[in-house]
Amino acid sequence: MLVIGIAGGSGSGKTTVVKKIIANLPKDSVTIIPQDAYYKDNGHLSAEDRKKINFDHPGSIEFDLLNKHVDILLSSNSIHMPIYNYVTCSRAKETKEIVPTKVMIIEGILVMTNRQLRDKMDIKVFVDADADDRLMRIIRRDMEERGRSYIDTLEHYENWVKPMHQNFIEPTKRYADVIVPQGGTNLVAIDILSTKIHQSM
Repeated sequence: MLVIGIAGGSGSGKTTVVKKIIANLPKDSVTIIPQDAYYKDNGHLSAEDRKKINFDHPGSIEFDLLNKHVDILLSSNSIHMPIYNYVTCSRAKETKEIVPTKVMIIEGILVMTNRQLRDKMDIKVFVDADADDRLMRIIRRDMEERGRSYIDTLEHYENWVKPMHQNFIEPTKRYADVIVPQGGTNLVAIDILSTKIHQSM
């Protein structure tokens, strides 16, 4: 199994890059492991305390479980991946069965901050984008998908997203084998990655 890690700042276009890579590969040949599914369950917190959760810090991720699940898939067995709800900051009682395939893509802002997880990756990709572009996408996403107001989104960005990006996410760029500027609009980089994956399958 070929393991690809795709990291980059919040709103950089990682999900778009993943979708376009998958579109270039044979059907049902890719297993997606989103880091977001492994956020720690904070459903017990009050609504006020949930607003203070720092989703951009490595400590917010249950990396032990994520690493365990990747190892299980690498041993050709299926897993039951958590389903995370950003609005309630909790995991659903249901899980999603994930079966191993020829290619595994581990995607998320913090996936290359964990050395144990990073060492499992055959290809490490960092999706890069201008801070202004990322902020615009974050505002749109947080208001539409995560129930935050415009002011809450800006405060969250200023207090958590921006400093965590500078302290934890941007430094992982040095581990990348491939850096993709302009995110999902960089069709040349996506085509090169897709070709490399094809050759390695």
